[in-house]
Amino acid sequence: MIELILASGNAHKAEEFAELFDPKLITVKAAPEKIDVVEDGESYFENALLKAKAYYDKFKVPVIADDSGLNVAALPTELGLHSARFGGDGLKDRDRAELLLKKMDGIANREAFFSCVLCVYMNEKEIFYFEGRMNGSIGYSYRGSTGFGYDPVFIPTDKAEEGLTVAELHEWKQKNSHRAVATGFAQKFLGQRN
Repeated sequence: MIELILASGNAHKAEEFAELFDPKLITVKAAPEKIDVVEDGESYFENALLKAKAYYDKFKVPVIADDSGLNVAALPTELGLHSARFGGDGLKDRDRAELLLKKMDGIANREAFFSCVLCVYMNEKEIFYFEGRMNGSIGYSYRGSTGFGYDPVFIPTDKAEEGLTVAELHEWKQKNSHRAVATGFAQKFLGQRN
């Protein structure tokens, strides 16, 4: 079995990873303490590595780090790597999602996708990346009570006919989200190494 610590202070992510990995193969635990890491990379890959390396250097155990974001075709420079900081400091998840809806008002092209890059940092010589993506579009209203972040305004392509947001699709999200896809790749690869 592989034991990893999660390079994040986000409780939602820790819970999600615990549900996504097969606990017989891979366990993910919260780090003993949160470290502030400057995420100044120019890609999800760079930011995931910055976090993973910082936690590995501090705790000297294998680490999993994730960098993810929402990429919106009509607002190419506003979200992406900056999704968690969209709109500035002091905003809550709902505020950011509603700000996005406001900025999208009157825009016909609502294409978007969630991207997740996982960095598994076993040691300085064994660093692995896994990428997942969930295509979809930005809805017209805030709907749903599960999930977090932009889930209540994002309609996945697979559910476009039903018009349901990710926040209305908890069980579906567990198997099909960008994080679930990346985790699936990681589990398959790491499981074969053991």
